[in-house]
Amino acid sequence: MSDTDDAGGASDGEADLLEELFAVIEDRKETLPEGSYTASLFTHEKGENRTLEKVGEEATEFILAAKDDDAEEMAEEGADVVYHMLVALSMHDVDVEELLDVLRERRG
Repeated sequence: MSDTDDAGGASDGEADLLEELFAVIEDRKETLPEGSYTASLFTHEKGENRTLEKVGEEATEFILAAKDDDAEEMAEEGADVVYHMLVALSMHDVDVEELLDVLRERRG
């Protein structure tokens, strides 16, 4: 994405939503509530591998939905990609604000 690409940044509302979702993920990581899918990704022996596999799987499903020009499915799969990506960031102690900073820089 070029520095002049207007789509390179997140609006305040979008950033707030990503920050809120990331805060929920961080809470699940800390509190590990029973029955929580997110918590299970942090506690399962293969949680990191599973999370990264899900990023790839959901990205592939997003691509296929785009190829089929299925906007509803693209939105669903795109949300899954973002969610699992945020979990992976949390697993590696990368704050979502760092991701948002990169997007802001690219926005120019």
